[in-house]
Amino acid sequence: MPDSLRQILAAVAQGQLSVETAYRQLQHLSYEPIGDFARIDHQRQQRTGFPEVIWGHGKTPQQIAEILQRMRPHYPCVMATRISSEVFEAVRSRLGGLHYFEKARICSTAPILPPQFPLPVGLVCAGTADLPVAEEAAVTLQLSGFGVERFWDVGVAGIHRLLSVRDRLEEMAMLIVVAGMEGALPSVVAGLVSVPVIAVPTSIGYGANFGGLAALLTMLNSCAPGIGVVNIDNGFGAAMLAAKILRSLSQRL
Repeated sequence: MPDSLRQILAAVAQGQLSVETAYRQLQHLSYEPIGDFARIDHQRQQRTGFPEVIWGHGKTPQQIAEILQRMRPHYPCVMATRISSEVFEAVRSRLGGLHYFEKARICSTAPILPPQFPLPVGLVCAGTADLPVAEEAAVTLQLSGFGVERFWDVGVAGIHRLLSVRDRLEEMAMLIVVAGMEGALPSVVAGLVSVPVIAVPTSIGYGANFGGLAALLTMLNSCAPGIGVVNIDNGFGAAMLAAKILRSLSQRL
């Protein structure tokens, strides 16, 4: 990303940066416009610890490719979420060197690298139909430098599956629990382990599930303490919440 104002001025003073180059960087220090459809927030990583992420749904492949191309020189990894395989192929035809994670529906400018943080985040998924949301959370964390351990298809309909991995859940730094239907899994998990739980309701379920609203309300009304709840199908948001908590703790230890 463009350097901070202090770094730019220091580089000019030391002769490492021309006045013209510094002027161009200062023009886009706050944000960089792209045509008439986007403004890249270059200061987001300085403010929040993570760069801007592209929401892919509703954008054209050309728009996604242009934003990725502009951001790529400034960040180790640029992500775009909710990218179908068809959209990815169209984006890749315009911009090479991209990586695609089909289950997560994420494309990025970098591969998954070994984690930078010691303890993994546990991704607990109720059923196979919830996997796209769970994988969105898992891949977002991995691309952000965190280790992930996956616990798939351990919903409450066969609770012995969950109990068989209980000891391993306790070894995680934090748990992200993804469930649709009635959304009971986060309450059960939070009642079994001592680590924090981030609950993610999904839109998977029959009619009275109301597109995930039933699961959301179940999670918000949980009697088990230590649960935080994000929006329906928001695997990305759950991953960012976990990442911010863990990064903040690591910086203060």
